[in-house]
Amino acid sequence: MKNINSILKPIVYSALMLGAVIGITSCEDVIDLDSQTGPTQLVVDGWITNQPGAQTIKLTWSAAYFNNDAAKPVLGAEVSVTDDKGNLYTFKDLTGDGKYVWGTSQADTLGHIGRTYTLKIKNQADIYTAVNEIKRVPKVDSIVYQNETLPFKPDKGPKKGYIVSFYARDFVGVGDTYWIKPVIGGKAIVDKPTNISIAYDAAFSAGAPSDGLIFILPIRQSLTIDSLYSAGASVGAELHSISNEAFNYLKQIQEQAANGGLFATPIQNIKSNVVNSNPKGEKALGYFGASAVSRLETVIDPEKARPEE
Repeated sequence: MKNINSILKPIVYSALMLGAVIGITSCEDVIDLDSQTGPTQLVVDGWITNQPGAQTIKLTWSAAYFNNDAAKPVLGAEVSVTDDKGNLYTFKDLTGDGKYVWGTSQADTLGHIGRTYTLKIKNQADIYTAVNEIKRVPKVDSIVYQNETLPFKPDKGPKKGYIVSFYARDFVGVGDTYWIKPVIGGKAIVDKPTNISIAYDAAFSAGAPSDGLIFILPIRQSLTIDSLYSAGASVGAELHSISNEAFNYLKQIQEQAANGGLFATPIQNIKSNVVNSNPKGEKALGYFGASAVSRLETVIDPEKARPEE
């Protein structure tokens, strides 16, 4: 026969835990936080490239942290970009939604490798400027894919499918920085901050002995983001050259997006490269970037897939 203490002990323990939970939950109070709302600021989302076609610079107003409404567009601003050759490109908000566009023809090309571009935004009494340069970009040599079977049933996508990778070689010369974007169904995807993939030379950060090498495996496989691909999927890679400043800006976004858990630090605005000419005026948020783009796509053919490792 079992000792009575061995039987009662777990029952008493469970009863005490239940009572503690009931006590805690019955004493909950709703606390309304009186959070301060900061000033409304201009937010710039603009990346120009060396690809033909329209270029867009989006302007919105910042909102309070707990405001889930869509960002309000900045209307009536004067937006232009000037290169170091003296060429002026005027951006117009043709649809009244805060998206200022230059160029309508696929033959139009704004960006050129090696040139420096200055953004100017005049909004009411404020004048904002930002400067960026289009750096060199290596060729994407190939897109490869291999069979993969996950050891578990994922929340999204198939259990069996394909991991997709790209191959490219960093230029010789320390300090080239890149933004890698997966291309799915013909469209470059940047869906959330945690999926941002950036590289310093052929690795993750400065200091790694990766100059002039093929991009390391985790970066090559960053095309496979949230789930495996299926046979017949159209996939590819866009490799964007970015300045070191842009690399650091995107790295901070990565860190803020992954900032969670018990020891998370308070989030803060990331310093913008868009500067108000009036030192006493409101500061801007966001970023003005410039990139050269290398792109390659393929369709997954099961007959050409690499075997599962």
